[in-house]
This record gives sequence, structure tokens and C-alpha cells, in this order.
Amino acid sequence: MSLTSKQRSYLRGLANNMDPIIQIGKGGITANLLLQADEALEAREIVKGKVLKNHFGGVKETAEELAAKTGAEVVQVIGSVFVLYRESKESRIKLPM
Repeated sequence: MSLTSKQRSYLRGLANNMDPIIQIGKGGITANLLLQADEALEAREIVKGKVLKNHFGGVKETAEELAAKTGAEVVQVIGSVFVLYRESKESRIKLPM
């Protein structure tokens, strides 16, 4: 499923006031981090994460890798912060068409 620009814009608006709940540091994307991200996506559908300065990879590449491993979509990357979206089994967010 690929998001349209209208859907991305809507999700960016929802993520605006959220705090990052996923932090990726020098350990990179670990099994524990994947589990945390997966649970957060299932519970909230949209999560904000932050790549810390001590992480060696790029923010966009790291966000895309995490999205691929969790079945999510990268909504946006600004600076060291990224937003991921994945529809959960009990969908809460109604995306515009």
C-alpha cells in the first residue's frame, strides 16, 4: 500500500504534536527495538522516532529500514526525526481518499 500525497499530509498533521517514542542510537535497529516499534505501530498506527547523533547511518535510510522490517510506511523525515504509519488490525485512523 502506498500513501497518496493527501494521506501523507493528513498523517503529518496528526504527527505534528507527537513526541518521538522510538530512539535509534549506536546499537542501530535491534530485535528489541523492532518489537517496540511493532507494538507501538499496532497500538497507535502512527509513531514518531528519532535517530540519535551517535547512530552511524543516515536518518532517511534508517527510517526506511525500520519501515521495511515492520511493514510500515515512512510518512516523513525532517532532520533527525521520522514518522512511520501502519494500519492496525482495528484501524483507528481514517485516511482521506
